[in-house]
Amino acid sequence: MYSWIWRSLPGGTGLKALLSLILVLAVVALLLFVVFPWIEPHLPFNAVTVDG
Repeated sequence: MYSWIWRSLPGGTGLKALLSLILVLAVVALLLFVVFPWIEPHLPFNAVTVDG
């Protein structure tokens, strides 16, 4: 899959590296700002009880 992405990007090695970095940052931003906030209410980590 990664080789397909690398071959599909336009330009030389420098431009491909820059575009790859932009793609990685876009995926991280999508996860942090869209996916994780959407899934967080469904995770059981908020129902923590400590008996002491």
